[in-house]
Amino acid sequence: MFFRTPTIPIFIALLFHLSGFIGMAFTPYKDWFISNTPLNLVLMSLLLFFCEEKWQKGLFYFFLLCFATGMTVEMIGVNTGLLFGSYHYGRVMGIQLKGVPLLIGFNWFVVVYCCGITTLQFCKWMQQQQWLGYANNWVFVLGGAGLATAFDWLMEPIAIKLSFWIWHTVEIPFLNYLCWFFTSAILLWLMGKMSFQHKNHFALPLLLIQSLFFLLLRIFL
Repeated sequence: MFFRTPTIPIFIALLFHLSGFIGMAFTPYKDWFISNTPLNLVLMSLLLFFCEEKWQKGLFYFFLLCFATGMTVEMIGVNTGLLFGSYHYGRVMGIQLKGVPLLIGFNWFVVVYCCGITTLQFCKWMQQQQWLGYANNWVFVLGGAGLATAFDWLMEPIAIKLSFWIWHTVEIPFLNYLCWFFTSAILLWLMGKMSFQHKNHFALPLLLIQSLFFLLLRIFL
């Protein structure tokens, strides 16, 4: 819609994530870089919207769906422990509602949408190779949910070290990943039913950049 090619958004994403990695891992200004996490997350969300080929109300509705769903399941999790496990959020990510930062709603959108677009591209490639037939929708939903859950697994140890959230158990409970998978699967199934063009040339690069960011922090932090 705004960027016809992903070159500028990719450059911005690389700049923010690379400087964040260096600042957190190798400088005495770690706390300052951590405190700017909200800015980074909001900016990446905006870049996703600006990289749409045309404005679509359906995408905005999907954002609202991810935001509302993510906030709801996280509030249930934080306040009851019935979903994800027993945990609470730190103050790093800003304003909270019922113990859950509003930015978590943005995070659910970014992760689910990027994983959905990436999986959809993979499904289309498999169709071109005639490796995928009638099960295309199931591969999209389950594959995308699996990818989102894998991303959460990659992110969890770093989020804990940076005090984004704190678990009340020694180990991260399996329930956390189970809830991530099923919540993501439901959102992706709904995404497939919604009437907007599922095409964004920044989604896959952003997912790769963020994955590399958390992987490097797991190694060096």
